[in-house]
Amino acid sequence: MLTTVAPIAPTQHAFERVAALFDDYRAHYGHQPSPQRTRAWLRDQIAQHRLALAAATRAGQVCGFVTTAVTPASLLLGTAWSISDLYVAPFQRRSGVARALLRYVVDEARAAGAYRVSLRTEAGNTPARTLYAEAGFRPVTGLELLNLVLRPEHEAPPTPG
Repeated sequence: MLTTVAPIAPTQHAFERVAALFDDYRAHYGHQPSPQRTRAWLRDQIAQHRLALAAATRAGQVCGFVTTAVTPASLLLGTAWSISDLYVAPFQRRSGVARALLRYVVDEARAAGAYRVSLRTEAGNTPARTLYAEAGFRPVTGLELLNLVLRPEHEAPPTPG
């Protein structure tokens, strides 16, 4: 089945369907569903150019999405792209949708002259780690992810296991 990936703006009809899927994604990771807040947050992130959103569709149905952020690669005097979120609806998993979303981001980043594309995933997410490795992503050695939690009441709940 043909998968089409395209950027989505808040003014497009498909935005509502992608925002609903984004809320499902949040619920998948243990957050309370909040369709209105999710839609408003996503709309704001796009309007402020903090995130770009693209959706995968099959037969007119939204079946996955990816969000990206472009950041300066200051030492290289260039840019780097970061995949912030990638989610595929459960009924479409293992059918090539995630691969199409990854390919879309890599192609767009390459066309924009980006130095690299990075992403994060949970250590125990074996299907995602396998997909990312097959797509050429490699672990970064010599760096650690460090956080300073400013609002503990908003820490992410444990991921499903």
